Parts: sequence; structure tokens; C-alpha cells
Amino acid sequence: MTAIAVLGSTNMDLVAYVPKAPRLGETVTGRAFRTVPGGKGANQAVAAARSGGEVVMIGAVGADDFGVRLRSALTASGVDTAALRTVEGASGTAHITVDDEGANSIIVIPGANAQVTGLEAGDESRIVAADCLLLQLELPLDAVLAGALAARAHGGIRTVLTPAPAPGAPPGGSRGTLLAELLAVTDLLVPNEHEAAALTGLTDPHRAAEALLEQVPEVVVTLGSAGSLYAARGREPLTVPAPRVRAVDTTAAGDTFVGALAVALGEGRPMDSALAWASCAAALSVQRPGAQDSMPTRAEVVAFAAGQGVR
Repeated sequence: MTAIAVLGSTNMDLVAYVPKAPRLGETVTGRAFRTVPGGKGANQAVAAARSGGEVVMIGAVGADDFGVRLRSALTASGVDTAALRTVEGASGTAHITVDDEGANSIIVIPGANAQVTGLEAGDESRIVAADCLLLQLELPLDAVLAGALAARAHGGIRTVLTPAPAPGAPPGGSRGTLLAELLAVTDLLVPNEHEAAALTGLTDPHRAAEALLEQVPEVVVTLGSAGSLYAARGREPLTVPAPRVRAVDTTAAGDTFVGALAVALGEGRPMDSALAWASCAAALSVQRPGAQDSMPTRAEVVAFAAGQGVR
């Protein structure tokens, strides 16, 4: 099994389903509300575990009911939560609006995640034991950078960064300096189109990917229903289409893609095959509501991928 460490956020998603998202100052009537375990770090951990990885989650939850539920959800999906600490105060939350087209808008309140400011005892050994380290930007940057530096110091650990929430475009100030240091020790960067534009100031994904290769050796720009774009230093860009499906809820589709991609690469699949397999996992997730609840099992991905001609 591919060993994966995830250093990232754990949130409770508070999801409102509406026919159409409200404009500024507008009130609309929703049709449903759900509380769903989420957070980009926890989402990627669950996606990787369900895809067949052996996953450990490093992060924090609050000393509240949400914290208990978030830990239980990870454990139920087969994620090792020994490094998920409980801290005083509230757990992180994400306030999500999903419209009838499956599009979403999200407000994240960090809560306990803001208290993860660095690595604690045992965290580095868990990272070193992994084949891959998954990172995002929902924890303080100092902690994310510490994890990436630990992976780089020991070598042989692929560091995959999802640069979300997107930084300002282009990033500046002390946060921009930290982000530049983080990119310098990142092996594979996986932004969506908006995040790639935020990092580079370029709206064309191909141009943005080319610019990002000045900072990282490999980039995958996710393109939603259009699939994904892969670029690497010294290689021709590669575009892999996504399966055609009707989206119900796109929440966590990107996290599903990254978790499945990490497992596929850890199993030695070539990049084109790994991207196609991850796209199948994401395509399954968007056909279901919720974040972690929508993520497919390995058996489901294998069956769906076979139907798409992906092995």
C-alpha cells in the first residue's frame, strides 16, 4: 500500500443547498441543510484512504462536539488519527452554499486549525515514514513549510501541495515569502484554474502552468469538467479529459482528485494513467452531495474507470 501523510485542516462543513446562490445583500430560501465532515486536509486523507492508501492525518480539532465527529469520520474511513490532536476551543468550520448546478462558494473559519503552527513530537517521523506528503494552505504557512522541509530533508518523499485557499495575485509580503519558500520544496503543485491564476497573475492555464514551472518541477492544473493539464520541466504538456457526468455537488472534487492521484502515483502508474484514474474518482464524487460522504471507494473507482477504458 502507498503510505501517505497528510498535514492539513479538519473542518465541519455547514452546507446550505439553494436553487441559486444569493447575491450581495440578497436573501434566498434554501431547500436543505447538512453538517458534513470536511476540511481540505481531512478530505484528501479520506480520499486517499478510500482509494487504497495507508494514511495518517496530522492536524488538530477542537474540544467540541464537532471535534469528536470529525475524528470519528476519519477513523471510519481508515485514516490513522493518532497525530490529530485535540486543542481548546472550537473546531474549524466551512460555511458552504451549493446551487442547483452543483457550483459552490465557501467561507472557512479556521478554529483549531489556526493552532497548528509547527510540527509536534512524532510528526516528523510520520512524514518520514510516508511515500507522499499532502499539503494545503488551510493551516498556518509556518506549519505547512515545516512539514515540507521535513520531507525534503529526508528525501524520497513526494510533496504534493494544493495551493488553496488561493493566495493574493501575485502573492506578496511575508506570506508571499513563506509561500515562495514552500514552493521551492514542493515536488508537485496541484492548483485549479483560479489558484493557478492567483499564483501567477495569468488566466490562461497553459501559460500559468509554464510560469509555475519556474518554481516547482511538476504542475497539474485541474480544469473541472474539462479534465486536467500536466506540465513538467523538460516535457511537453499533457491534457487528460474528465469523464462526462452530471454534477450534483462539486464540493471536495479537487480533494478527491488529489487523494486518488497520490495513491495512483505511489503505485507506480505513469502520469497520464494516474491523472485519468484520479479524474474518475473525482467524477464519481461530483455525482453525490457532500464532501467526504461523496468520495468513492477503491472498488467503485476501479469499476467506473474500467467503464471509461482506464486501467
